Amino acid sequence: AEAEKEKMRGNLLRAVSHDIRTPLTAIVGGIDAILENGEKLSPETRTSLLENMRDESNWLIGVVENLLSVTRINNETAKVTKTSEPVEEVLSEAMIRLKKRLPDANIHVRVPEEFLMVPMDAVLIEQVLINLLENAVVHAESTEPIECYVESLSDYAVFHVRDYGVGIPPEKLATIFDGSSSTTSTSPDGRKGMGIGLSICKTIILAHGGEIKAINHTHGAEFYFTLPKEDK
Repeated sequence: AEAEKEKMRGNLLRAVSHDIRTPLTAIVGGIDAILENGEKLSPETRTSLLENMRDESNWLIGVVENLLSVTRINNETAKVTKTSEPVEEVLSEAMIRLKKRLPDANIHVRVPEEFLMVPMDAVLIEQVLINLLENAVVHAESTEPIECYVESLSDYAVFHVRDYGVGIPPEKLATIFDGSSSTTSTSPDGRKGMGIGLSICKTIILAHGGEIKAINHTHGAEFYFTLPKEDK
């Protein structure tokens, strides 16, 4: 268990170093361009630089929120303090927080007809949902809506985030949650690596006594995680 914690810590540090350095470099570059060129920049160019700096700053906020999430997990027992929470409210709060960062995200949410209460740290599970949904928005490369829904099984609640995009490269499926730099985006802007977000998702779900998986389906990718219905 101790060796696993050390491995996770090392992976998180590597992921953090990339996810923080890249947007900071872009922000500093944008500021330098505005300061050095001043009145020479067209209004359109200035606006574009400022919008890019805003996007990078929002990305950094997400990284910091992930790091703060880890501090809620007990370092000695790798457990969290759980209270019984209504699943519908947790999903709703996650959507509100996500929409502040990605107002144009197209997400369809479904919950079971039954009123479902599940033991959890609501703040951490909201962060997991935000990470998975943001990952789908950024990496699916699709205009199709993202589905977020919950299944109620006998012993577990299962949370799904399904996109209809390019899918996950098969060689990355086995290591996608380990926080390695191999999960970094290959998009033209060269940023928004998913390593730290998915690594922290795994840490949070394991601390809840659940499991998290990533699979490809016929038309895209799906992430899902389980939470026990009874506190263990």
